[in-house]
Amino acid sequence: MKRPGDGISPSARAYAKVGDEMKSGKIKWKQLVICVAVPLAVGALAGLLSRGGMEDYKTMYKPLLAPPGWVFPAVWTILYVLMGVASYLVYTSTASPERIRRAMTAYVLQLAANFVWPLIFFLLEAYLVAFVWLILLFALALVCALRFGYIDARAGKLMAPYLLWLFFAAYLNLGVHLLN
Repeated sequence: MKRPGDGISPSARAYAKVGDEMKSGKIKWKQLVICVAVPLAVGALAGLLSRGGMEDYKTMYKPLLAPPGWVFPAVWTILYVLMGVASYLVYTSTASPERIRRAMTAYVLQLAANFVWPLIFFLLEAYLVAFVWLILLFALALVCALRFGYIDARAGKLMAPYLLWLFFAAYLNLGVHLLN
């Protein structure tokens, strides 16, 4: 005899749980807002400090697949929101405090590395150093995504677009270094 829910993937079940939490009011809205605001604030501050660099970026030789400058703030905003939601899922999970602490430490470290990268690239114009820093950032973000995914599969999946973007950013960064 078939039971309700048979044939539904675990990820579909997890996403349905989020919908149920929203309906039942179990989402901790204050914590969610803070978790989303933190990466957005880090990104905004880094953008503010390196804003003049985007003007220079317009005049650089760029690799073939380089998008127009307006794409970057839009993509980063989406990625920061996804990161924030992922951190919320981990922070509010029922995992052991030690696992949550280790995952959130990885998150803070990668967020700090993320903050520094535009300063190296745009302010210092140290493109090779920025590329090496981006590899470090990718490694930290991967560790974070794996630790998040171990606690909550949805959180790990929410970090996937960030990892893909960092890979693409490394291509752009190396291209700028080689062409300028």
